[in-house]
Amino acid sequence: MRRALLFALTLLSLPALASELQPFSASYTADWKQLPVSGSAERSLKREDDGRWTLNFEASMLVASLTEQSTFRVDNQALLPLTYRFNRSGLGKGKTVEQDFDWEQKQVLGNDRGDAVRFPLNRGLQDKSTYQLALQQDVAAGKQSMSYQVVDGDEIETYDFRVLGEEVVRTKAGLIDAIKVERVRDPTQSARKTVLWFAKDWGHLLVRLHQVEKDGKEYQIMLKEGTVDGKPVEGRRD
Repeated sequence: MRRALLFALTLLSLPALASELQPFSASYTADWKQLPVSGSAERSLKREDDGRWTLNFEASMLVASLTEQSTFRVDNQALLPLTYRFNRSGLGKGKTVEQDFDWEQKQVLGNDRGDAVRFPLNRGLQDKSTYQLALQQDVAAGKQSMSYQVVDGDEIETYDFRVLGEEVVRTKAGLIDAIKVERVRDPTQSARKTVLWFAKDWGHLLVRLHQVEKDGKEYQIMLKEGTVDGKPVEGRRD
């Protein structure tokens, strides 16, 4: 969607949190279908001493690595991103993204692969990491369809999602009852596919993600172990 149209829209309220945020940490196996070796991934959310939150994601294997970090604060039960950092190396061209959200000046400043970017900062805008946490919270609230405005490269994109139903996911932590969600895309515009599974009984922690890129490459992460608010995630056993 063109930026001019997005900026013409009325301001959106930030997604309200379904409940208080719970710190979590999780480790995953990471697999690229085209490669014979598996990697690992880590995802965590922690509250800092100054009240801010830090959301981290890291994935690595022999030939590639990816790191993503967001800091944000919660204001009136809403997520306000503060900084976003992304770095990918290996598997083709590297990529580095930096974004800073200045809520006083109402602007986002940063760079995407060396190109400067600047956007007006309106309420409702998320980065490519915090929208995932907003999605997690909206799924916990029982929503069936969700939409987010996200800074994506040199544009602001609309990310739409819908709940597909419930499904049991077999993980190394046991069988986890999960809610299955897919990213809604226009198939005439994009061949990419994204499906996520959130644990019903463990703070709607992400337990599985499956991604198909537009070139057909597939990527998946699957939960190995995790903690939610200090409690180990334990699924059912056969």
